[in-house]
Amino acid sequence: MHGNQAANAILLDGLRAGAAGVQDCEVAVCVPFPYIGQVAASLQGSGIAWGAQDVSAHEQGAYTGEVSAAMLADFGCQWVLAGHSERRSMHGETDRLVADKAMAALSAGLTPVVCVGETLAEREAGQMLDIIARQLGPVLALGASAVHRMVLAYEPVWAIGTGRTATPEQAQEVHAAIRARLQQLDATHVRILYGGSVKASNAASLFAMPDIDGALVGGASLAAEEFLRIAAA
Repeated sequence: MHGNQAANAILLDGLRAGAAGVQDCEVAVCVPFPYIGQVAASLQGSGIAWGAQDVSAHEQGAYTGEVSAAMLADFGCQWVLAGHSERRSMHGETDRLVADKAMAALSAGLTPVVCVGETLAEREAGQMLDIIARQLGPVLALGASAVHRMVLAYEPVWAIGTGRTATPEQAQEVHAAIRARLQQLDATHVRILYGGSVKASNAASLFAMPDIDGALVGGASLAAEEFLRIAAA
């Protein structure tokens, strides 16, 4: 939850100016709801896509304060986050609700980035793979045709905004476990992003791991040059 129109304009100008230098990967920004129109106008034709940080599981109706996938699509969004750890912890989003949100996004033609990850206590208790499997369960139960159109993101909660980053080997262990679950649906091509204090200085070492396909960038995305350096990596 960052930004205002003036600061956004500076950030978007920087992203647009550097976009031509990033040729070999997809780049997108997921922004707070009020600024989607501004971002759409600024990034149109830049090669950088845009999306939102959350979406309702409902199509329409008496859900005051909610924003539907169709509304996001109406503003040219292609992407939306589902189940970010802060939504899970602060807003009580369940694994089932996250799967419902992902399905709602798919139904409107959006690509959901479905987030999973464990807390520090869960990792230290040796429960991390069990937690990931539990969170993925309702998503994978949607079936191969749905999962094939998603992107997954592993974001260890203990590494988000803390400055602590999973080592490439720690991240790879979980990514490999997720890949094995995807294999059961013949969906090994589904991209798995790593999120958790990703920055330009550690991006290349993370991306060198065989099952890390990209990054879900947090605070580093607030500086255009840093974000573009991650994309270039």
